[in-house]
Amino acid sequence: MKHYGVFDIIGPIMVGPSSSHTAGAARLGLFARHLCGENVKKAVFYMHGSFAETYAGHGTDKALLAGIQGIRYDDEQLKQAYELAEKNGIEVSFLPADLGEVHPNTVRMELTTESGRSFTMTGSSIGGGSVCITEIDGVAVQFSGERPILATRHMDEPGVIAGITAILYAYRINIGNMQVNRSADSHTACMYMELDGELPETLKGALERVYGVQRALLLDPADMN
Repeated sequence: MKHYGVFDIIGPIMVGPSSSHTAGAARLGLFARHLCGENVKKAVFYMHGSFAETYAGHGTDKALLAGIQGIRYDDEQLKQAYELAEKNGIEVSFLPADLGEVHPNTVRMELTTESGRSFTMTGSSIGGGSVCITEIDGVAVQFSGERPILATRHMDEPGVIAGITAILYAYRINIGNMQVNRSADSHTACMYMELDGELPETLKGALERVYGVQRALLLDPADMN
């Protein structure tokens, strides 16, 4: 049986008012910002269930908007999320949506980055500041946000994934789960992994030297907590 401490029950230290509607939402936005790897210039948030009904009153909109700007849930700047977005030239909209049989505190984010690249992520705030990420760029995933995430864009050729996993093996890093999505032209693919353990500082460089890897992003949950 799992034993809970007082901070598991009352949630994280944060800018309020709600751990699920504010802290969790900010973490989802922050995950999206780190995974897309660039500053965001346009954001459309599709709000589902309870998020759609109460987001303004609970500060969910400010939390999500703060997160995609790299602002943590415990940062007082969260309250100025709209002002900062305007200053940074970020176009933003919040739309109610039915996202299907998902957690009531779910949002789908469609982001456009500075370079014009599109990025999507769907996630849920499941209570106490905890989150669950269920989709990244059209790929179904099941990430808790409590373990490191590796995202790669690579050439869709034989041996590239083997090269990536060989590096992880050399660093003695275990793969918790993995999803791969091929592009429509079959020239490139995106891969998402949830990893176990700590990430050495030299890991990113080693992954980027693998033949065929065009981009590697490592997301350490310590940066989100």
